[in-house]
Amino acid sequence: MCQNQWHEQWLLEPDVTFLNHGSFGACPLPVLQAQQRFQVQLEREPVRFFSREWEPLLDEARNQLADFVGSPREDLVFVANATMGVNAVLRSLQLQPGDEILTTDHLYNACRNALEFTAAAANARVVVASVPFPLADTREIVTAVMDRVSPRTKLAVLDHITSQTALVFPIAQLVRELAAVGVDTLVDGAQAPGAVPLNLAELGAAYYTGNCHKWLCAPKGSAFLYVRRDQQEMIRPPVISHGANSLRTDKSRFQLEFYWMGTDDPSPYLSMPAVLEFMGSLVAGGWSGLMAQNHDLALKARGLLAEALGVPLPCPEEAIGSMAVVPLPEIAKAFPAAKLQEILYDQYQIQVKINPPWTDDIWLVRVSAQIYNHQSQYEKLALALKQLLHLV
Repeated sequence: MCQNQWHEQWLLEPDVTFLNHGSFGACPLPVLQAQQRFQVQLEREPVRFFSREWEPLLDEARNQLADFVGSPREDLVFVANATMGVNAVLRSLQLQPGDEILTTDHLYNACRNALEFTAAAANARVVVASVPFPLADTREIVTAVMDRVSPRTKLAVLDHITSQTALVFPIAQLVRELAAVGVDTLVDGAQAPGAVPLNLAELGAAYYTGNCHKWLCAPKGSAFLYVRRDQQEMIRPPVISHGANSLRTDKSRFQLEFYWMGTDDPSPYLSMPAVLEFMGSLVAGGWSGLMAQNHDLALKARGLLAEALGVPLPCPEEAIGSMAVVPLPEIAKAFPAAKLQEILYDQYQIQVKINPPWTDDIWLVRVSAQIYNHQSQYEKLALALKQLLHLV
């Protein structure tokens, strides 16, 4: 299999065409080595590590990440994954019977489950805005959301980049228009950090959570939660521990509670400086250059797939980040989605995401574009799909 110059920096199996970075990411070797050094440091003297060494390291990692995503340093904390960040906010809400939480039908399933659980516990209601897909114009997203706002809407929970349809929502406009009618926003940015530029202070959302293990390529178990300063008093971590009654005054209660939720392995968080340095050094222009390169590759990938399969592009270019979906022809309905994904892997050694039906029973193939990918891999996928769907 043809590889580009960056493939050797990852442990990805050389015989597999890996086009599914968006599911769980993939961590490069220099970052894994940095993580292992922290793990060794911890195990050589665990008491000293947690009592003396760990917190300054965590502060530095948090500060660098906060600077990268445009957050005031005191307003950002680490969590294990974006789903945990969403749960921390939702479980902290003081909802009343009849209150409404607004979302869309593109919301990630795990977050939708958290929404339903939270609403049911308070006798509140989840209101779902139907966002058209295929999508002609991103203004349709804003219209769909704003049309479902009511006087009972207490919070909007919105993806920044959707998982199933890979749409980049116009999140700044959504946050702005919702705030104008008195509605705060919790942004599930699981797919956004490292895929699109972020400036959380400028965005102004009340809450934003994002994964670091996806497009930043950090170790698994690293994510962040941003909470705007005026909301921090209300937000509690999902695990209440020592920080709840700490007498320290050098950090806010928000920071103290999220810093320590029990003993775990902090090495994914501590690896953040290594992540930001390594990934930002790979192409000219640093992180901006990397995001632009991945974006361009995602556009090329969806273009050649759509042409090969004889299907229309399902959304405008402005709704694309580092992933893209392409609808599969009608004949794809003969395959269960999971089965088609298995066949592509077992017969062609292609790891790619096949999503279940969307509107009008459209199967979707979702491709990712990371620096270790190259155009010939998408050409291989296009040929495999044409063969399986009897288009050749």
